[in-house]
Amino acid sequence: MRGLTTDPVADAAPYAGRTAWARSVAAPVRNFLGTETGGASVLLAGTILALIWANSPWSHSYQSLWSTRLAVTLGGGGISMDLRHWVNEGLMTLFFLVVGLEAKRELDLGELRERQRLTIPVVAALGGMSVPVAIYLAFNAGGPGAHGWGAAMSTDTAFALGAVAMLTPRAATRLRVFLLTLAVVDDLCALLVIAVAYTTHVSVMALAIAIVLFAVLLLLRYAPQWRGPVSVVLGVGVWIAMFKSGIDPVISGLAVGLATSAYPPSREDLERATDLTRSFREQPTPELARSAQQSVISAISPNERLQYGLHPWTGYVIVPLFALANAGVHVTGRLLEDAISSPITLGILFGYLLGKPLGIAGASWLASRPVVHGPRSPLSPPLLAAGGAFAGIGFTVSLLISSLAFTGLRLEEAKLGALATVVLAPLLGWSVLKVVRRLPANVRARQIAGTAEDILDLSQEVDPERDHIRGAEDAPVTLVEYGDFECPYCGRAEGVLRELLSSFDDDLRYVWRHLPLNDVHPNAQIAAEASEAAAAQGHFWEMHDTLLGHQGDLRPADISDYARGIGLDAEQLISELHHRKYAARVAEDVASADESGVSGTPSFFINGRRHYGAYDIATLRAAVTAARGRAALASKAIAAR
Repeated sequence: MRGLTTDPVADAAPYAGRTAWARSVAAPVRNFLGTETGGASVLLAGTILALIWANSPWSHSYQSLWSTRLAVTLGGGGISMDLRHWVNEGLMTLFFLVVGLEAKRELDLGELRERQRLTIPVVAALGGMSVPVAIYLAFNAGGPGAHGWGAAMSTDTAFALGAVAMLTPRAATRLRVFLLTLAVVDDLCALLVIAVAYTTHVSVMALAIAIVLFAVLLLLRYAPQWRGPVSVVLGVGVWIAMFKSGIDPVISGLAVGLATSAYPPSREDLERATDLTRSFREQPTPELARSAQQSVISAISPNERLQYGLHPWTGYVIVPLFALANAGVHVTGRLLEDAISSPITLGILFGYLLGKPLGIAGASWLASRPVVHGPRSPLSPPLLAAGGAFAGIGFTVSLLISSLAFTGLRLEEAKLGALATVVLAPLLGWSVLKVVRRLPANVRARQIAGTAEDILDLSQEVDPERDHIRGAEDAPVTLVEYGDFECPYCGRAEGVLRELLSSFDDDLRYVWRHLPLNDVHPNAQIAAEASEAAAAQGHFWEMHDTLLGHQGDLRPADISDYARGIGLDAEQLISELHHRKYAARVAEDVASADESGVSGTPSFFINGRRHYGAYDIATLRAAVTAARGRAALASKAIAAR
């Protein structure tokens, strides 16, 4: 067992800290959707600022700034674009890179690791693109706006996920993962449409160079540690080659993201990192410092490293900057009058607001039919409708395609249509959710009966014959904690868990499993074995409470005193500790923690699903309440089958 460190911000966040476990110190990045919440707010602020600026007395400075040309030259070659295109085709490549990275993480480690679960969101994405395009063409067929059909097809990932995160319960993970997958598919299709339908000239030689460089980039995953800087150079080379080919280079970002694997760190890499860290502690030289740093970094997958570094920048800087550069429509009475009757504006608006929900819900329904041997949908029909409504936000790619398809007044009309969806689609989604929440419980139960089962994160189910359980054994909600008796965060969580158990009476059972972090806490292993020795004498929970109440005094002599105070045979307990009688029992819990991807203590699982985030009483009470509601609906769903 190896551990590295403890969280240094315990006082600032007493119910959010965890002691790190070296065997899985690089847990998958789970704050992607959380960043989307704040990023959507900043994106909205950028959009509003652009509109204010473009309609202010200084509106001329808006166009002047974004029309300023910037050239990067090397020798006789180079790239020259105005600032707006540097944002649209340069910085936005990083945004699509992050979207691809998170989609790949879900494919490798998350909800989509069962490949069959891809079917519904992929088919839904195709339906959610084709129906809006059909509606747009119904307004514009044969007219001057027909060429802009691509502006009505792609969901804005940042706005859609941000709106869902702000307007739905945090427990609605399936809806967010569904929308993320759907958004990635239609972003990819939209970028392919840009490459095929909105590219006037393609340089075959430059495109071939881009493909070759991308292939070399894929092969670098088998290279040693120096692959990082080389990968950056090759990624930039792919972007330049795509730009020179005449195809919008943002597609390179999504392609690289989807090709960057996510995986848990190997035990060998983590143990090597721990050994080098120890060596540096004993001999703090620059060479050992660099070796330790490089070993820790290399233990984490490239996907997670890139996501961790790039996502705050794309969410809080790049996408809002894109909005600032593109959303500045000079709104006049004449423009509004034209837009109200403009087939371009109406085609985009109704394509998103009606076409997206209809296309997504209809395609999902068709793909899940038994006659085509389709998988069960991850979402009930009402939630599919709500997801389709949120997917009706068209902004980023819609503006990109509009800028390629139109100029002048038509471009302004297209932008107004896309901007209107930012306001109307979340309102529509919120309204659908309000209706869903008012549905009778038996109706919701029948709907849940047709959805796919959860993928559980807890590898080993709770066994009443083996596990240590507090609360009613038949409770609908089970809270499992992997803990360490010497971990200060586990001690702080103990009071919260006691209050939680008293709040839910017979609806909650609590399970303790051992994860002693020996390198961090030298007495954690003997404390864990002592609790098992006490369990053999029928007093596990008394010893559990005593050990957590005296975390600074867990030496054998202290444990012997605690055993006598509880009324145990202290000599027998100390003898069993000396002979390591219960070491194998503790090791079984450690193995289950390893299989469940636990990254530190305390770590919680609620009805088999990992609880991420804080563990204060309000947060855990909300999570348990949500789990109890899901369990009740699931019971009714079983009865409805």
